[in-house]
Formats: sequence, structure tokens, C-alpha cells
Amino acid sequence: METQSQLDVSVPEEAITGPDLVIITGMAGAGRTEAMHTFEDLGYFCIDNLPPSLLLNLVTLAGLPKGTKRKLAVVCDLRAKEFFSELSTELRHIAEAGVGYKVLFLDSRDDILLARFKETRRRHPLGDGGMTIVAGIRRERELLQTVREMADSVIDTSEVDPRDLRKRIRSLFAYQTDQESMQVAVFSFGFKHGMPIDADIVIDVRFLPNPFYEPDLRHLTGQSDEVRAFVLEKSETQRFLVSWQSLLDVIMPGYVTEGKQALSIGIGCTGGQHRSVVLADETERVLRQRGYRTTIAHRDLALAEVL
Repeated sequence: METQSQLDVSVPEEAITGPDLVIITGMAGAGRTEAMHTFEDLGYFCIDNLPPSLLLNLVTLAGLPKGTKRKLAVVCDLRAKEFFSELSTELRHIAEAGVGYKVLFLDSRDDILLARFKETRRRHPLGDGGMTIVAGIRRERELLQTVREMADSVIDTSEVDPRDLRKRIRSLFAYQTDQESMQVAVFSFGFKHGMPIDADIVIDVRFLPNPFYEPDLRHLTGQSDEVRAFVLEKSETQRFLVSWQSLLDVIMPGYVTEGKQALSIGIGCTGGQHRSVVLADETERVLRQRGYRTTIAHRDLALAEVL
């Protein structure tokens, strides 16, 4: 069993490909929901509060270990009540089926758990029959002791905020650089077709020389060599790119540090046909070279005035 108490954790060999199945369990109030959201960001199909008796059926339905290879993350805890005792047996069946799995146990000190329950005003899952929160926490800890001992990784979240918890989970289950942990969508657009409503960052490049006023370029797009050369060879564009890349080198690491999982950058010109297309492509290229996971799209290129 591996207990994570520091942020600079090493990446397990299995994390190169990642386990097919992750069982998220542990104490109520220790961060299971946040953990599930993190696995969703990592591309896992997540299910909360699944009775262990259904695990093998779920794995079979997902086509593991052969077939679709859709990775699964499942929260199994004492909310399943009497079904939870079947967890060890079901995990043995999954291993016999050739499916690789890991058990992640989330823990926290009793006083921290009590404070979290009081803050959220939720009752403890074992609080039936008038049991107090303190008694429920103690009883839950007794019932989960065997599962804790069989866990592959234990994270104590007593002094861990959600951002750090996400970072610890990624270090255990995702073989990615910090840059690769964030998906960056870059797109071009035309202001005359409307402002984008889903962009985190919008850059207006209408101040740059416009190929539209060049008769030979007007009916081409920013994906043509001629328009690309026209835009990139202008001194105004070159000065802009130096400043823009310097700004990206400042803000992108900050977004990564804050744990942002998705970032959208819109580059806009008048019609979304020339300048914005060239500079969106250039922005995506720069970010990809810096190790970020990127996508590129040209929102209004289908509306371009081409011959």
C-alpha cells in the first residue's frame, strides 16, 4: 500500500497506461466526489455509489479487458450498506477476468471529517437510527479498516485542498506533464458573426493589416500560403507575436498551477477569414510546441467570401 503525504510523488509504472478500473473508496467527507470529478477530467467513465456486486457486470459491459478499453472509475462505499462486504470477492473476480484495477482510499482525521459534516449540514451515511456524526465516523472507520489495508494508494486529505487533491490523483493515475493535464482549444472567429460565448481568452487582431483589401487575397483564406505570408511578414504581426507569446508564457503555467482542466482561446478579426485564421493556427502551433494538448478550429471559415 502506498500512502501519499507529499505533493512531489513519483509516477507508478502502471500510470504509463493507467489501470483499466479504479475503485474510489474511503471515509465519507474525505473527498470522494472531488476524486471522481478528477477521474472524469482524465477521461475515465465514472459512476458514483455502485454496489460492488455490479462491478463485474459493468466491466463486461465496458468491454474490458479487451475491446473498447474504456477506463472506469467507480465510487464504492458504505452507502451500499450490506452490499459493500462483497467488494473483496468482486475484485477477485475482476482480477481473474484479466482486468487491471487499483483501489484508491481517501481518508481524513476524525476532527476534520466532523467539521466538514457540520459545515455541509449533511447527515453521516451511517446515521440511521439516531447515531451521532462522531459515532458514525468511528463506526465507518472500523468497517473500512480491511479495505484500507488492501488499497493500492491512500491519500489523507486532512490538510489538502481540492486543487492539491486533484494534483495528487493525477500524479498517481495519469502519466502526463503539467501542460498535458490541460486541454487547450484554440479557434478563430469573425466579430461580424458574433462574439464567442465560450472563450476564456479573446484576442482582437483587427488592428493588423487586412488581406481583404488586397484584390489577389480577398477571396482566399488564412489557410492559404499567400495569406499566411502576407499576415506573418508584416512588422506589426511580428511585434504582436513576440508580446503574445510572452503573455502565453506567463499565463499558461498559472492556469496549470491552478488546476484548470480546459482553456479556450478565441482569436478574432472582422470576418474570421484571414488574420484570425493565420494567428489561431500560429497560437496552436506555439502551445503544442510547449507541450500543451491542443485543438484548433475555425468557427466562421465556412462563411468566408471565397471564389
